[in-house]
This record gives sequence, structure tokens and C-alpha cells, in this order.
Amino acid sequence: MKGLIVSVLSVLCLAGTVTAQVDAGPLHTRPETGIIDGVYIQTNIPTKRLIPYEYVREADVIWSKRVWRTIDLREKMNHPLYFPMDEFDSEGNWIRNASRWSLWTIIRTGILAGNLTVYSPYNPLLYTMRDGDQFKYPILPADGKNYRTDAKYREEINLYLATLGEESDVPFTGADGWDSVDAQGNLVYPDRDTNYYMSKDIVQYRLKEDYFFDKERSILDVRIIGIAPVIFEKDNNGFITGKKELFWLYFPECRYVFNNYFVYNEHNDARWMSFDDLFWKRRFASTIDKRSNVYDRDIEKYRVGVDALLESQKITEEIRNIEHDVWSF
Repeated sequence: MKGLIVSVLSVLCLAGTVTAQVDAGPLHTRPETGIIDGVYIQTNIPTKRLIPYEYVREADVIWSKRVWRTIDLREKMNHPLYFPMDEFDSEGNWIRNASRWSLWTIIRTGILAGNLTVYSPYNPLLYTMRDGDQFKYPILPADGKNYRTDAKYREEINLYLATLGEESDVPFTGADGWDSVDAQGNLVYPDRDTNYYMSKDIVQYRLKEDYFFDKERSILDVRIIGIAPVIFEKDNNGFITGKKELFWLYFPECRYVFNNYFVYNEHNDARWMSFDDLFWKRRFASTIDKRSNVYDRDIEKYRVGVDALLESQKITEEIRNIEHDVWSF
């Protein structure tokens, strides 16, 4: 009899434990409305912690090579970076895709929210001098301010995020017919039209990477150092005259933002990864434009067309052979 009572109590306790486990945790937390858009609440990517890089000592790097590569968003493999497009209704309201955003939408939102730092490719003191991807010139708001509260910072950032219309030389006129002035007594002019770049305007992304062999871990590794969105540069008539890097972002900083946004998986909706996972796993197609060399020149300076693609593949194979040669006996 005593054994029967113990067995019954054990079963009741076990049932209570199972019930508590089922009801506990974020996966089984019901929203206030009682409505879930799906079978379960997606918490993996939105709450995922960033996987840190392995620490690397300078003394452990016995070989390294810097390369610059281009991700062409016209290629099918790169479409998860390009889509979905930014769409607006007839009143100009943004039709937001709640499940996922394009990489450009994430970058633009991160910049406006103050989570990403824009690095200008130009010297602010000498605009004709281009320092490109060296992260020398960060664009930052004043202390304690942000995009919405710092007018100077907002105007400077908009130079990289949008195209601006012409400045008006006619100040605002008040109801009394007099020109409007601000608190400092300066004339107030209408704001310039701001047309933000949309996802469809971004045609490429440029990556700055370092390949290196780490003797401590005995592996050939690669780290993305920077990323830059690229648009078509057009003349006043709308004809394409070339390509233009808008700005550079420091990729280790971007990882904290990219880590919590979904990337579409065409094979399985239950296994979406984050944008950080996509770059970590190298799930994109690209070509090498340049590697560190004594002439400091791009491939297009000495190879054209198909020859440039073959040169890119040659550099890729040379880098792969470095690791292979290390293990040759």
C-alpha cells in the first residue's frame, strides 16, 4: 500500500513538472491578443546572441592577404540581400514587411536609429581626397543628440542616404507677409527635398576582407573588415555614368545589427538564418576586384571582361592553395 501511494505521488509530481515546463519559457508565452502569426513564436533569430570571433594574436598569424570583393545583387544567389523591395502606398506610407527586410533597409534603419556609424570615403577638409575604406572619417552626432535632434548631423547623413533637391533662395513668408526668422534672427528657408535611396537603388555591396593563417588553430580564416553599398552614378539626364560607393561601415559593428534580422530560405521556412549567419557561412556569390599588391591597383586596371573574372578565380585558388600547401609533407 505504501508503495502504491509513493507511485501515485510520483506520477502527480511528474505531471505537475511537465505542465510547468510546457507553460514556461518564451516559446510558449501567449501574446496579450492571443494571436500568433504561425504555429509558434519565432524567438531564435530576434533574441540570438552574437557568436564572437576567435581571438587572434599577431604572433600567431604567419600569412595574410587583404582582398576587396564585390557582391552583385543581380545574381540569384544574392537575392536574399536585395529583396524585399521598399514599397509605399499612394499616400507615401511605407508598406513594412514584418517578417524580413532587405540588407539596405536594415542598414538605413540602423543608421537612423544610431546603431551604425557611417564612415565617409572623403576627407572632410579636402573633399577631392578620397581615402575610401580606411574608416578615417566617422560621421557622428553631437554629444547627447541623434538623427532627429541634431540638424547638422541629419543634413550630413542625408548626403549619403539620399539625393537632395536644390536649395531654395526664397525664405518662408509669414501670414503678415514678412519673411520668417528663427530665434537667432536668421531667415528660415524651405527644407530641401529628400529622396532616400531604396533597396532597388543598391546594385552591389563591396567587402573589404583579410585572409590569414592562424598557426594557433592551424586553419586558414577570413574576416570581413568593412562593407559598402554601391549605387549607379547618373548624370542630370538620368544616364548611368558609373558606380559609386555611398559610404563604408565597420563590419564587426554591423554584426550586432545583422545578427537579429531574418534571411529568407527558399527551401525551408522553419530554418531561416540571420544576416550575420549568411556572411559567416559565406552564403553569397562574389568576385574579387583587388588584392593587396605592390602597384596598389585593381584587377580592372590590367584585366578586362572575361580575363578579369579569370584573374579573380586565380586569386581565389591561390588563397585556397595556401592552406593546402601548409599540410604538404
